[in-house]
Amino acid sequence: MADLLATYIGHFGVMFVGILCVVVVLLLSMAYLTYYERKVLAAAMLRKGPNVTGPFGLLQPMADGLKLFLKETIVPTGSNPVLFLLAPVLTFGLALVGWSVIPFGPGLVISNINVGVLYLFAISSLGVYGIIIAGWASNSRYAFLGAMRSAAQMVSYEVSIGFVIVTVLLCAGSLNLSKVVEAQSHLWFCIPLFPMMIVFFVSGLAETNRAPFDLVESESELVAGYFVEYSAMAFALFYLGEYMNMILVSGMTTVLFLGGWLAPFGLTFLPAPIWFGLKIFVVLFGFLWARATLPRFRYDQLMRLGWKIFLPFSIVYMVAVAGFLVATGNLPNGG
Repeated sequence: MADLLATYIGHFGVMFVGILCVVVVLLLSMAYLTYYERKVLAAAMLRKGPNVTGPFGLLQPMADGLKLFLKETIVPTGSNPVLFLLAPVLTFGLALVGWSVIPFGPGLVISNINVGVLYLFAISSLGVYGIIIAGWASNSRYAFLGAMRSAAQMVSYEVSIGFVIVTVLLCAGSLNLSKVVEAQSHLWFCIPLFPMMIVFFVSGLAETNRAPFDLVESESELVAGYFVEYSAMAFALFYLGEYMNMILVSGMTTVLFLGGWLAPFGLTFLPAPIWFGLKIFVVLFGFLWARATLPRFRYDQLMRLGWKIFLPFSIVYMVAVAGFLVATGNLPNGG
């Protein structure tokens, strides 16, 4: 009995240390993604960006976090205080727990479950609840309108994402994310499924409410959208949740299409997690590049792109891939 208890405690300790390492790395990455974004936008606008706080401005994220932490959290009089404060925690928490099934390398995953893809899809679908709760609990018409836009926007693009993921699973033959990566050992899925990768990436922009699909915030119409009534750390959790979702979507793109931790061209001079991180870094640049160069869509353009272009295209491409795999006898048996 004592040996069994010691085994359980040791297993729990190893898992706790692994989770702590992942969370610390993610929080630091999230903080410095704000620095990365400001530098990329500054370069696009031919200015310097953060360059005063610390060497090369590297302490700017810490200064911003300290400022938000020291500010007062104001709860509007007519709001529902419990739901008002729960919404940002829910948004941030869901963006964080999605990483429990993302493999960083061979065997380097917190929970190597066989339905990791379904888990990720479920977590991303729940993300809309934090925004809806925030919009309703704020008792503000601007916030509520932003929340309703978010619900329609995220539901619309999740349908296309679902068909894209099904197409990847047809090629990989497994719902386990580690096996999806291993299935790309000879050919990354970004080559045969390049159009679907573009659909997934653009849908990811809409899912995370990033430009040019930031109609949920839309400062020119809704002041700031669903978080217009938030301040201090409650606002910071929404802000950080958005950046955490960006990293999560980039990680999903890397796993599903870019070979995960696999080194390109057989270059194995770097550890697998480093290659994984570099690929995420490149995909994140696409998020920032889109914000720097593309104007905001109108709402009717947003809906038309999701329902009239992406949805039928993803269905047709999925059927074509399935037909090709069956006709050539390359349909995986599953695992």
